[in-house]
Amino acid sequence: MAIEDISTLPSHRAISISSLHSQLYPDAKVIDTSQPTRPITLSHVQEIKEENDQPPVYRLYRRRFTGLLGFILLGLVTGMPWVWFGPISTDTAQDFDISIDQVNWLGNIMSCVFLPVSLLIPIFCARFGIRRCSEVGVVMLLISGWVRYAGTIESLSPESAYTLLIFGQLFSAISQPIFQVLGPKYSEMWFDLKGRTTATMVIAISNPIGGAISQLLSPLVGTPRQSILVLAIISTVVVPAIFLIENAPPSPPTYSGSKASQSLYSLLCAMVGRVRRDDPAYMTPHERLDFTLNTLIFGVLAGAANALSILSAQYFEPEGYSDSIAGLFGATLLLSGVLAGVVTAPLFDRVLTHHLGITIKILVPIAAGAWLSLIWAIKPNNTGGIFAIMAIIGICSLIMLPVGLELAVEVTRNAGSSAAILWCSGNAFGIIFILAEGALRASATASPPYNMHTALVLHGVIVMVVGSSVVFVRAKQARREMDERMAQQLDSNRHVEGVPMDTLGTSSSGQSIQSIDKEENGWIQDGNKSIPLPDERDDTRAEVIGTVAR
Repeated sequence: MAIEDISTLPSHRAISISSLHSQLYPDAKVIDTSQPTRPITLSHVQEIKEENDQPPVYRLYRRRFTGLLGFILLGLVTGMPWVWFGPISTDTAQDFDISIDQVNWLGNIMSCVFLPVSLLIPIFCARFGIRRCSEVGVVMLLISGWVRYAGTIESLSPESAYTLLIFGQLFSAISQPIFQVLGPKYSEMWFDLKGRTTATMVIAISNPIGGAISQLLSPLVGTPRQSILVLAIISTVVVPAIFLIENAPPSPPTYSGSKASQSLYSLLCAMVGRVRRDDPAYMTPHERLDFTLNTLIFGVLAGAANALSILSAQYFEPEGYSDSIAGLFGATLLLSGVLAGVVTAPLFDRVLTHHLGITIKILVPIAAGAWLSLIWAIKPNNTGGIFAIMAIIGICSLIMLPVGLELAVEVTRNAGSSAAILWCSGNAFGIIFILAEGALRASATASPPYNMHTALVLHGVIVMVVGSSVVFVRAKQARREMDERMAQQLDSNRHVEGVPMDTLGTSSSGQSIQSIDKEENGWIQDGNKSIPLPDERDDTRAEVIGTVAR
């Protein structure tokens, strides 16, 4: 086909691809990159461009909030069994005719089972998806509640009753990590940069909130046997929340949300430098150091809080505080942190978007100092001082919970596996704290009997030493920078402007036009050939025969 002199067209006027199609290439097929395309599920933008020559579509869906609500409700309830027996440990030991150490193992068994289960969750999720993992968690939660209640039958021997209690806690230990480990992965798959940290925060703190509620509730609902029935009923009522959780959105919200999940094995290989530079799992030496320090700090702070929740009565009752007051101390730590997290998480999404590293360098030393101060604060008639310290620890530690999880994903670009390692670290340190401090409990002849002063010294020193390593953390937010860069690039692709027609260019005689900036202009396709918009040249005449410009 031949085209007449196009110099008669209006000059210096912006035109769209569709106008070129109608005026210059009536037989050509036009792809307008400003229009939405089909939902994109491929993990790499370059692969999408090469296969379809179209940019991916990033979208948000309102139903992401219903799934978030499901995670919150299930996170609340799965967090209750872990510390349920902490404030009532003495009463439980007397009611079931078991020792205090056996009561402590009702919390320890959850930590022990948590370790392998948390590492298996990313593997299971990559194969079956978030929804199926959540269904397994709900089934385990339901079984745990009623197996635990079966142990309250009066006719059972102490050994048989304790066995059922242990099995109930074991099933709870399978359900709990599912809704913790999957939190960062869910927020990455469903939320954009303006809501991702907030989503991670509310999922992460739902478990401590459940722990705070259990510390308040378990001493108030009657005898230990009655409280176990209440826990079983709560576990049953929350089961329908599973129907709020969906697997994945039709279109991803960000570039990182469009990528396929990396395996735990790839992260472990990257941590020891066994990954090529061009591999998506590759981490620089400083990123590996950051993740290692982040794992240690997160683990120690989470483990310290877990130990306090389980040993709360043993910390405070020898100094003259009741089990109700001991429960209030633990609840103050958790609830003050929850309030602080609710206020600060949106700030990290919209204001302090690149300041996660500065945040941990400020908060970790404060939290470590507060833990150390408990050595002198836990004494008779110091209720106000202990409440104040609990509030400081809660504010600093629970703000660090989502920040630590997000920083781990930032340096690894692997949401599921990094969260699994961090939560695994927290539970491992929790076991260490509980066993070591239980062994350091004073004797019956001490003053006061069975006090935990030596245990508190160990507790505070470990937190202080590990927390001081935060000065070496750089905390570069590599994932956010990548998402922002891809979002800016795709935004520029969608808004295509024409060029002045009096500067239309031609190519050399007999040569096909092969190149133009694909990121800023549209392409006109004729059959199997591609004809780009003209470059800015001096000549103002062009003829097109087939796909060859002369």
